[in-house]
Amino acid sequence: MSKTAPKPFELLADHPVLDFINTRDDRFAARGGSEKLSSYADLLRFSEQAGLLDARQVRALCRRKESPAAARALKHAHVLRESLAAAFYEELGGSKKPSARSLKLLQAHLRAAAAHQELTWQKTPASAGGVALRAAWRWGEHAAQLMLPVWILAQAAESLLTSRQLELVHQCRSETCRWLFLDSSRNHSRRWCDMRVCGNRVKARRFRAQHPTFR
Repeated sequence: MSKTAPKPFELLADHPVLDFINTRDDRFAARGGSEKLSSYADLLRFSEQAGLLDARQVRALCRRKESPAAARALKHAHVLRESLAAAFYEELGGSKKPSARSLKLLQAHLRAAAAHQELTWQKTPASAGGVALRAAWRWGEHAAQLMLPVWILAQAAESLLTSRQLELVHQCRSETCRWLFLDSSRNHSRRWCDMRVCGNRVKARRFRAQHPTFR
């Protein structure tokens, strides 16, 4: 009997870092939420679906998905995710800035990612025609390391945290959800991670409260 293919991740946030944070579902529930990244293979599936790794990279890394190094990489991914979650939810909760602990953990991952890139030269189209040489950061020999998805996520987080897009990060208005998303709507009025799910659920709850006879 063939195994059932795992369900795809719900990528509703319009940014891979926020989708990454949302892989811990119901994180504010009394029971502590549910884990969607339970294995290194899950981390690879998420990274490919989010466009952070291509199929060739995933196949290469997946060969060692049961190794101790893969387990360590998954642990680092969880630490990175929870430090990001703490930073974003603290900021959204009205704190002036994330806690020192959150920042320390983030800095460690950002520095680790930067330390594993190599400066290389590559040919690119020149503005006047022909080709030109330009410097670019590449993973080089580190592209085969199992920490690669964690480093890529750390760099994506750094890009978001240091950009003006940070002002557009919000959390779903549903108290039972609170998933993060990037509000890229024209007038920045997005309120739900998914209108078809959380939005309709909250509206239905309000309707029942206002019209008791329809309960």
